[in-house]
Amino acid sequence: MERWLARYSGVAYALMRVVTGSLLACHGAQKLFGAFGGQRVPLGSLMGLAGAIELFGGALVAVGLFAGSAAFLCSGFMAFAYFMAHASKGFWPILNHGELAVAYCFVFLYIATRGSGPGSIDALMGRRPVK
Repeated sequence: MERWLARYSGVAYALMRVVTGSLLACHGAQKLFGAFGGQRVPLGSLMGLAGAIELFGGALVAVGLFAGSAAFLCSGFMAFAYFMAHASKGFWPILNHGELAVAYCFVFLYIATRGSGPGSIDALMGRRPVK
């Protein structure tokens, strides 16, 4: 199965980048605009900063524009969010409801190591090597 699927690894990576970045951007839209059933927070607050990182970082990752740098920022942000909001409630992420933050953290860390990849704006502009 791995050999057959390997030929689609570039497409799978691009889909993962687009979906993950878009989902994080939606969290930012919830905080900044009250979209998707969210509640607006003041932009000058810590939650407002979180919303800005989520919206703009997620969007940059999704479209593949400076995705490696944006993903690195998002990965660190998600680690910070986990320790600020979840870790004090217990050790295991499944029990402290921090599994989404942990998953985002490591997916964005992976994206940071690979960069924008195929199907990205960076690739279309010839700025980043496509792996």
